[in-house]
Amino acid sequence: MKFKYLIIAFIVIISIIILATALMPTLMASPEFAASFQYITLPLLIIMGLIFVCMVIFFLLNYRLLSLLEREDWPALSYYLEQIIYVKGRYNARRVKLLASSYLVITDYASVLKLESKAMLAKPSVVEKNALIFGAARVLSGDSRGAASLFHTHMNKGNKYERQWIHWFYGFSQLIGGEFNSAEKEFMSIAISSNDAIIAGLSSYFLQTSLAKYSLRQEECRSIADNGRRRVRTALKSIGAWRKEANRLGTDMHIAIVRKYIDEAGLWLYA
Repeated sequence: MKFKYLIIAFIVIISIIILATALMPTLMASPEFAASFQYITLPLLIIMGLIFVCMVIFFLLNYRLLSLLEREDWPALSYYLEQIIYVKGRYNARRVKLLASSYLVITDYASVLKLESKAMLAKPSVVEKNALIFGAARVLSGDSRGAASLFHTHMNKGNKYERQWIHWFYGFSQLIGGEFNSAEKEFMSIAISSNDAIIAGLSSYFLQTSLAKYSLRQEECRSIADNGRRRVRTALKSIGAWRKEANRLGTDMHIAIVRKYIDEAGLWLYA
């Protein structure tokens, strides 16, 4: 559904609610009820009016952004956000993430690194909040060592969900960089401790299919992978539930770049 139609529909609904609330005391047969009801309608009308005004302001302020997103015009969206971030200096975590995602869609990895450098100078907390997407850009560009370094720096930052994914991507960066011992250690820890089924399942999958053959502790590696597999199958009873959980994660870029492995892991987990 188009953004503008969604906004218009919401405004129409709010308008109808306001109108119905305003007219209700008049339509009531009992004068006593109408008189008592007005004490409820006035605060409600004020709240609804404020919501209405906020929605109109939000739509007007973000019309250009919403239009570009709707059209999926990534170069134009990138240029628009560059004017806000670079020219006006508005380094907002949400805008920076959206600009980095736009660059990744058009495979402009150099611009993502430039954005990271500028954001680090202007507002380091923005880089910390978007460590996953900046690290993902390094993974996609083939800089596994740089990705591992960035993920290691931010390993214990962010919320619980982000920390677990940062740990996983640190191990993944080590794996694709040929640092099998480091990757094995990280994935073993995650397969045992993570309470996120997707992360635990991915870790177990790579332990079994990629790392066990290089491991000096093959039996332990395979045992932890099997244990992680059982944990996931207990939490998610079928491959359908696994796919549903993967879809629930949304379209964040760090999920999109490993979606192929999530699908492969599902086949292995429920084979």
